[in-house]
Amino acid sequence: MITRESLYLKRMQKLRMTMRDMGVPALLVVDSVNILYATGASNMTIFSTRTPARYLLLFAEGPAILFDYFGCEHLADGLPTIDQILPARGLCFVSANGQIEESAKALAKDIQGIMKEYVANETRLAVDRFPFSVIDTLRSVGFQLSDADRVFSSARRSKLPEEIEYMSEAMRRVENAVSHFEAAIEPGKTETEVWGTFHQHLIASSGQYVSTRLMQTGTNTFPYFQQCDSRTLEPGDLVCLDTDSIGLEGYAVDFSRTFLCGDKKPTAEQIGLYQRAKDQLDHNVDLIRSGSSFEEIATKAWPIPEEHRDSRYYCIGHGLGMSGEFPNIPFKSNTAPYPITGAVEPGMILCIESYIGSKTAQQGVKLEQQLLVEEHGTKVMSQSKFHDQLQGY
Repeated sequence: MITRESLYLKRMQKLRMTMRDMGVPALLVVDSVNILYATGASNMTIFSTRTPARYLLLFAEGPAILFDYFGCEHLADGLPTIDQILPARGLCFVSANGQIEESAKALAKDIQGIMKEYVANETRLAVDRFPFSVIDTLRSVGFQLSDADRVFSSARRSKLPEEIEYMSEAMRRVENAVSHFEAAIEPGKTETEVWGTFHQHLIASSGQYVSTRLMQTGTNTFPYFQQCDSRTLEPGDLVCLDTDSIGLEGYAVDFSRTFLCGDKKPTAEQIGLYQRAKDQLDHNVDLIRSGSSFEEIATKAWPIPEEHRDSRYYCIGHGLGMSGEFPNIPFKSNTAPYPITGAVEPGMILCIESYIGSKTAQQGVKLEQQLLVEEHGTKVMSQSKFHDQLQGY
């Protein structure tokens, strides 16, 4: 496997090339996933999603300067992608001791000084989700701000060969955790007990976290998007798992499977729901080819029977990388123009979604495949099996 340092350098090179192509001389980002993609530097990811504790200033032509959480400067020391590490300023009410405006002004002064040193009188700066006090202050001192997410989205929409290597290994490790999860499904256990087995084996294989709580059983499987809770599993329950895992080196793994609890045979209704979900999944997976437009995919998508339309999944599929990424492929509407343009590209990772639920039976089936788009076809990245009994075998 390629070294992490080489992976980080390749990503930074691609990001800087994207910045130049889009006319963005500098990025100032606080989002922990954006910092990780740009540099490989990781520190308290979950904490940083709530607290603006660290940020990065990256030049298209110039240095990468990481402002890290105080006392954590040594964590990124030695990374070939980072030229300087400085302590970050507190940018929320608690970390700024209530002096948010003063802290924002000090940050703006820091950035002004560094920008003048490396890009003269340039005022164009792309930013992401800083607190509004920082955004207001940067604008007040003369910066012309744009959205950094469009730069990252463009850079990350297709994956480097080195990224695919890491994503494939992340998939292998998550699949191992899913096999332990399946083995733990037993009547009498709670949803959280079974789901905890998945977490245990994910973390033990250098995974980082699960970004949702999408594991449901029995009557909690309808409607979809109910979160894992304390419900006790019963024989014959459907058990839905959406991995939504952030695995090796921060790369996401996203596939879904539905299992059956205990030795009780599935009902004809459960088999029927499962078969429809599998038909939808297989049909839509076959539509994914390099060069196919998103609108064409939506036009040819599996026709959802009327009884399932109100509870369908919200999109046909979506991109994946370090999180959900471009594109989201929406269903086609008869009353509005199709909302996105563009086509499938080689190097994209796409997750194709299927959910078929029954309001009458109060249960549903969730399935999903993660695909790598290649020049002349697609590769299914997940080798996790589908449930034989629910397929009527």
